[in-house]
Amino acid sequence: MKILVVLGHPHKGSFNHAIAHTAIDLLKSNGHDVVFHDLYEEGFDPVITHEEIPKDGEIDSVIRTHCEQISDADGIIVVHPNWWGQPPAILKGWIDRVIRPGVAYKFEENDRGEGVPVGLLKAKAAIVFNTSNTFHDREIKVFGDPLETIWKNCIFGLCGVNNFYRKMYGVIVTSTLEERQKWLDDVKEVVNRFFPCKS
Repeated sequence: MKILVVLGHPHKGSFNHAIAHTAIDLLKSNGHDVVFHDLYEEGFDPVITHEEIPKDGEIDSVIRTHCEQISDADGIIVVHPNWWGQPPAILKGWIDRVIRPGVAYKFEENDRGEGVPVGLLKAKAAIVFNTSNTFHDREIKVFGDPLETIWKNCIFGLCGVNNFYRKMYGVIVTSTLEERQKWLDDVKEVVNRFFPCKS
């Protein structure tokens, strides 16, 4: 399988990086082909232009490559921190520029964009790993877990990837080395469950 892994965190020593590289190592050991984008390391430009928005809009070679890779992916893994209940701006810009009409979704004939889109992504599964400094109960009771809504309902659900799983790890700022190792073991279990060793 071809698995696309996208990371959105600016610090190379972050636990997000540890999550991403743990997932990548397991995917490769399971025999899968991995395409990896560290958006900050690559200097990804998150700013979409007006001309780029339409289905037939002009996109540059970098965005074209990202679009081809997500279209070709059999699985998708996204890793990012919870910042104000949202992905970091660089990752939001990646969504704006890559999850685009004609690539990730389309509208039915005679639908001018007011209806429910039809998903085009062929990925069999999508996983989102998040980190947070908010306790889980507070995230659910006070904020309503906005990242679950964003990724499950507003992005992957509308783009045809219904086999979706998301896991939040935290509280990061007070976590111990032992806790982090346990969380990385959990990452391995999740990735292995969705993208097991090729038979």
